[in-house]
Amino acid sequence: MATSMMHYFRFGSSKESTPVAKDKPVRALPASWYTSPEMYELERRAIFSKRWLLITHSSRVKNTGDWLRFEIAGFDFIITRDRQGGINAFHNVCRHRAYPVIEQEGSGNAKILACRYHGWSYGLNGKMAKAPGYQDLDGFDKEQNGLFRIHVKVDINGFIWVNMDAKKTPEVSWEEHFANVDKQDRYKAYDFDNYDLSHTYELDGHYNWKILADNFNECYHCPTTHADIPEFLNLESFDSDLKDGHIQHHCVSTPEQLAKGLYTASTYYFPATAMVVSPHFIMVQKFVPKGPKSSTMSYEIYRNRNSTEADFRLISDMYERVMREDKVLCTNAQRNLERGVFVNGQLHPKYEKAPLFFQETCREVVTEHYKRELEEAREIAPARQNVVGGGEDVSASDEGICAGLACGSQREVLAW
Repeated sequence: MATSMMHYFRFGSSKESTPVAKDKPVRALPASWYTSPEMYELERRAIFSKRWLLITHSSRVKNTGDWLRFEIAGFDFIITRDRQGGINAFHNVCRHRAYPVIEQEGSGNAKILACRYHGWSYGLNGKMAKAPGYQDLDGFDKEQNGLFRIHVKVDINGFIWVNMDAKKTPEVSWEEHFANVDKQDRYKAYDFDNYDLSHTYELDGHYNWKILADNFNECYHCPTTHADIPEFLNLESFDSDLKDGHIQHHCVSTPEQLAKGLYTASTYYFPATAMVVSPHFIMVQKFVPKGPKSSTMSYEIYRNRNSTEADFRLISDMYERVMREDKVLCTNAQRNLERGVFVNGQLHPKYEKAPLFFQETCREVVTEHYKRELEEAREIAPARQNVVGGGEDVSASDEGICAGLACGSQREVLAW
């Protein structure tokens, strides 16, 4: 780990971030951060294992037994509505032999979550229901063998957030970065209860997830590449407010845009979700990492049930055209990042301040986590579950052997 990762960081140069001059261009993250398998795995541990992720809206699991299945950065998980009306999230893995308890993609409804490998089953709240034959074994505790739970937060507008941190209380609280983000003043113009899911779609591509976030968070490229943008964005007044954990994009709408309902409240939530709210539709966009050089742009489109088909389609179709144009931009940029020529470019401190803010957040979060790994001379994977319910000593011994093999070539670097 250490030998291959050292060159990504500049430890010792300064304890604080370098101030950004407002009248000078700023160097972006290097291409290696968008292509390296080692960096991607570090981001899985430092970001996607411990940060709150905005996933979907609770209206998608209205009824008892409704479930949704997602995969983000290699984490396969399900969201369920239990018999008490609660919303839960679990890793999609049976506690017996790691087979998925839900094999179907997308969504569905179930009375019980059953693994078809050996017949272990779980309630909608994740508690173990049955493990055939294990009722006769001493030392087997059903209470310790429920599904691996994921932390859930449902915000005031009904959106579901998850945190993969295996600790009983996540290291990063939702309030730490998102307090009142669901109570933005501009949200007062919308009644989120009036929106229903219209459709979803995905754009798979050959690009790192950070390219998608960089692209979403600036409109410097909009006049050049998106003919539809002036219909719903007044680019002359476009600006971004940089918050702790999120970015609010805004502009002053023209009278024509106001009359057509083509004004939007756009928010990016670190690390990998953006949401656009308008009178006629809501778009939830997730930048879903699949690997260091592949991602999916995942879209949930909600329609205001009081809007006409024409009003909804006008803005929904325009946004989809823009998203497909963005896919081309991100794909072609990623190709050149992989050619071994380009190191990094200079970003504009005004027009690209939001991508700079996003990149600095990535840099800070990843660097902090990596320093902890160096100090403890081990990889720290917050989503990794603790072994409980018997046999912990045997598991620890087996794990120790494998860890020793993995770190053998790095012992001198880490000074173990």
